[in-house]
Amino acid sequence: MRIFEAAGLGMLVLDLLMYFAVFRPLRKMKASAQQEHSEVRQMLRDQRIRVERLQKFQAALPEAEKRLVDFTTERAPSRRQGYSTAAHLIQKAADSAGVKPPSVGFRIDTTHSDPLQRLGLEINTEGSYKGMLKFVHALETSEDFILVREFSFAPGENGVVNLRLGADLYLTP
Repeated sequence: MRIFEAAGLGMLVLDLLMYFAVFRPLRKMKASAQQEHSEVRQMLRDQRIRVERLQKFQAALPEAEKRLVDFTTERAPSRRQGYSTAAHLIQKAADSAGVKPPSVGFRIDTTHSDPLQRLGLEINTEGSYKGMLKFVHALETSEDFILVREFSFAPGENGVVNLRLGADLYLTP
């Protein structure tokens, strides 16, 4: 009977050894492998989504390039035409807004090497407040690529408003 007890105790010890030496580490390895597998699958899903976005972007590139060329040819005058285009645009906006013909100062920006060149405009004019708003709106919504940087109003004589406006007209070099 002692032999059976010893054999049973030996089997119990062997089972405990097997549990702690083999099964428990294998369970941890299995859980770790499953976690790694899940992470890799998620990373693969994310990469597929990214590839789809990049493929859509790549498909849109020819159209974007065409639009960019159209933009630079239609909305940005050449440097040679820039001064006359700016003067005509400002005069047309002033006439339609009913403000005094503005005085305009030009300054070409040669420090930047961007694809489009900036022609700085300093505009001073006077008129009614409503007329000034129409004037600024006409400049901002013109067909040419012009960006109003700053403007300030000051009270003038006889109920008129003085406007000082800084803007950039973008030109093709």
